[in-house]
Formats: sequence, C-alpha cells, structure tokens
Amino acid sequence: MTKIKADPDGPDAQAEACSGERTYQELLVNQNPIAQPLASRRLTRKLYKCIKKAVKQKQIRRGVKEVQKFVNKGEKGIMVLAGDTLPIEVYCHLPVMCEDRNLPYVYIPSKTDLGAAAGSKRPTCVIMVKPHEEYQEAYDECLEEVQSLPLPL
Repeated sequence: MTKIKADPDGPDAQAEACSGERTYQELLVNQNPIAQPLASRRLTRKLYKCIKKAVKQKQIRRGVKEVQKFVNKGEKGIMVLAGDTLPIEVYCHLPVMCEDRNLPYVYIPSKTDLGAAAGSKRPTCVIMVKPHEEYQEAYDECLEEVQSLPLPL
C-alpha cells in the first residue's frame, strides 16, 4: 500500500500550523467581563517585548500580591493584567487602585503568554513594568498607547 501525500495548502496543513500557538482572535473567546481596556494585537506584542526587556533588567513586579504591595508603596509603571483570569475576584481590585493613583493599566488576552513573556513557565495574571533607561524608548511607546486607550465607564 502506498501513502497518499497530503495537500500542503489544504485545510489540515493550516490547522497543524496554528495548533502550537493560538491566534489573537481565539484568545479573545476566554475574556472575562471586566477586561477593559483591552490591548490590540499590535499593542499586545509591544507589551510582550517591553516585558522581556524589563525582565533582563529585573524591572518587573509579578503576581497580585507583589504588585499590590508596591502600588501601595507608590511605585510607578504600566500594569499589564491578563484578561482570561478566573475567578475575577482574584485581581478585580487592582484597576481601581490604578485609577486612584493615576497609573496606566491594560488587559491582554492570555495569562499563559503573559507568564511566558516574563520568563516563567507559570501563567501570571498581573505584571507591573517599571521604567528604566535601558528600554526607555519601548516603554514610552507602550505607555503612550496604553494611556490613549479609553477607560471603562
């Protein structure tokens, strides 16, 4: 018996190509109701790059407990929250804290990707990126776009 070769442009080939990584649209399906303002696909990629640069300089705060502690101490930075975190009670108080202290915050689609960008194998529901001269240009670009997003009513 001979095997029949699959069509390289067929629907099965496309399904195999994207099975490793989920697309932005697929990630949006799992969003919780409070995930506003949500970053666009382009801004999400920029934020991941900025987070990776910040990790190299050890300029991030990771996790609800650590981020909350340093926000209360008055630390400044961009807060990046994962929009697919359940239950939402885990971190629903953080956007209110940000608004009270005029800190920019934004939701991204996936906590798994957020953890991976921070160099961790564990999913992370919140990260705070602090400014640093080593990646100031990328940080400023992200900050400008995050601040231009409309806040929820």
